[in-house]
Amino acid sequence: MSYKVGLSLLMTTFIGGSSIAQPSRIEVALDSVAQAPVEEVKETIIEPTPEPRWVGQDFTENEARALEFFQENGINDRMALAVLLGNIKQESRFTPNICEGGARIPYASCLRGGYGLIQWTTTGRYDGLGRHARNQGTSPSGIDTQLSYLITEREWKEALWRFQTPGESLDFYMKGAYRWLGWGVYGNRGHFSQQYYDRLSLV
Repeated sequence: MSYKVGLSLLMTTFIGGSSIAQPSRIEVALDSVAQAPVEEVKETIIEPTPEPRWVGQDFTENEARALEFFQENGINDRMALAVLLGNIKQESRFTPNICEGGARIPYASCLRGGYGLIQWTTTGRYDGLGRHARNQGTSPSGIDTQLSYLITEREWKEALWRFQTPGESLDFYMKGAYRWLGWGVYGNRGHFSQQYYDRLSLV
């Protein structure tokens, strides 16, 4: 027995001694639903809005790489980025194979003073760069190795919240830079940072 017969219970009308089953309202409604065309459901895909990116005017390859790297790691404030760049310029002029005093030499040949982008000086931090490079299978004198190393350091992690806080002043971010680098000479850090700030633009 079909479901139609079950639902209607065969409403019967007798005409001339014969019986004719009449469909119930429920059957008519079910028929109309069953015969209605199925509408195609289209999934709406909302593309995420990309974060604005800062680019530098007349940047060297190493300056541009550092700027990109810091943005990839969640720092997007213009002044924060400028302060990071200004401090690296003060430390090394963005020369990853520079030993304190100015010599451009391999990592293992820098026997005293700081080395690299941020002039790693203490034994623990200098040796840490070498271990990181060995683990990565890369050169400790390369910019990508040094950038990937610096964000693993405790000093960086303790200062990171400042750099990731948007809308603050040069002085606010410079305090983070001091916690990160522990410099002995302030030098032109503020001047360099302001220069980078003026050379950054959104794309």
